[in-house]
Amino acid sequence: MLDQTMEDREQTAPAGTRIGELAGTTRNLPEPALMEIALAAGEGRLGQGGVLLVETGRFTGRSPKDKHIVRRDGSAGDVWWEANAAMTAEAFARLRADMIAHLRGRSLHRQDLWAGADPAHRIAVRALTERAWHALFIRHLLIRPPAAALAGFVPDWTVLNVPSFRADPARHGCRSETVIAIDFDTREVLIGGTDYAGETKKAVFTVFNWLMPERGVLPMHGSANHAPGDPSDAAVFFGLSGTGKTTLSADPARVLLGDDEHGWTDEGIFNVEGGCYAKTLHLSPEAEPAIFATTRRFATVIENMGWDAQTRALDFADASRTENTRCAYPLEAIPNASPTGRAGHPRHVVMLTCDAFGVLPPVAQLSPAQAVYHYLSGFTAKVAGTERGISEPEPTFSPCFGAPFLPRPPAVYGRLLGERIARHGARCWLVNTGWTGGPYGVGRRMPIAATRAVLSALLSGLLDEAPSRIDPVFGLRVPLAVPGVDPGLLDPRAGWADPAAYDAQAARLSACSGRTSAALPTRCPRPCARPARPEASRPAAADGG
Repeated sequence: MLDQTMEDREQTAPAGTRIGELAGTTRNLPEPALMEIALAAGEGRLGQGGVLLVETGRFTGRSPKDKHIVRRDGSAGDVWWEANAAMTAEAFARLRADMIAHLRGRSLHRQDLWAGADPAHRIAVRALTERAWHALFIRHLLIRPPAAALAGFVPDWTVLNVPSFRADPARHGCRSETVIAIDFDTREVLIGGTDYAGETKKAVFTVFNWLMPERGVLPMHGSANHAPGDPSDAAVFFGLSGTGKTTLSADPARVLLGDDEHGWTDEGIFNVEGGCYAKTLHLSPEAEPAIFATTRRFATVIENMGWDAQTRALDFADASRTENTRCAYPLEAIPNASPTGRAGHPRHVVMLTCDAFGVLPPVAQLSPAQAVYHYLSGFTAKVAGTERGISEPEPTFSPCFGAPFLPRPPAVYGRLLGERIARHGARCWLVNTGWTGGPYGVGRRMPIAATRAVLSALLSGLLDEAPSRIDPVFGLRVPLAVPGVDPGLLDPRAGWADPAAYDAQAARLSACSGRTSAALPTRCPRPCARPARPEASRPAAADGG
């Protein structure tokens, strides 16, 4: 039980600073009502199939440099300050009061939701949004409690999202007019100055990442699925944006738990969310039929996509606003989605990477120590055209495949992953969905059919004891053959026209990866999870060494 509920704090808050005093707040409206309000307010347009077409203005993605955590004596020693900006408690209080004052006379939309399909680790979240479409978005993305649970709903956390509010850096102790501020003591999140709805989703995930290690639960930025009729045959897919975790986990031959955020407990894994937030650029009905179908489903939120002014038909090739075009929909829109959002311990842990250098094989088996190493490094690559000034591939390392959402040092999560792998004997894999035969601009993208064949083989156990070779640069165990995969793909060096150029590129990536690993904190500031069971053995590199 929490020591003080949000209602308790509302009662003791000074007059004029109580969120509950705001008039005109809607409560837990369903999708049709939120659609009506959003359309009437001009927040979006109605698209084919009843989707909601919205634009997010100048912010078409998250603003990680504007995220702040309130520094307090009790928790300051546990926060990863190298990746999280600090805010004083006094500045947070001023920000909260000013946001509430700004909202007077404006409408506000409340959604009472759950984060976490496992009742033992569920977080009750009250989302208060200025935009009706933001309420629709977060209603899709989190778990919608049944009506009986809403009657006595008591929030553990409150998120207040006010896009029209502009922060004052001097007064509010932030970096710019855009602010995402999290206070672990008052259990509140304040978001202002951005229309990008993903800030609410990832703020809740940051809270989840803060709370779960104290309970001995590993929070995971990754997707998950399991075999039909067998939740004990589960798999987790870690990966940064663009590596394929949404596409590959939505395998029609398996049951989808979720596409982005999960927890791993002593009993198994569970989905944090109740919906999906999928990229739509170049989405096709042939490659991803289930996800494509959601773009014509009533109340799906279509974000920053191009569309025909006459027919409202979507243009899946239009990146004029951003390459980060997306759609948000509830999990039940996917035919093979799990109704429970829970499964057993993963038999397979897959690290997805999009290697634009073209030097990694399509699949490699990892030792537990290698798995923790790759988890802590979180490698993928930026390619030309994704950001200004990039003319050749650049390595990107995001610890735990989610550095912007980690309130604690990466070693905390690395230790938990190492313990889970050792205790439950999960097979670990590195799967490259990037380039082969040369770097980006020279080689070609790894065929999606080959990647699907790789996953089918490894999930079925065919690769567990398959004959393999050790890559001399990266030390990876690469299978010599995979059913349905061109043998030439399994030896990246042989696919390059100039083997010396391959050697130079591979050495460059290996050196970058080593420097990044050396820069990571290798110890937890203090033990934050329950001790491992006595029979559990920890891999040598479980602390990120």
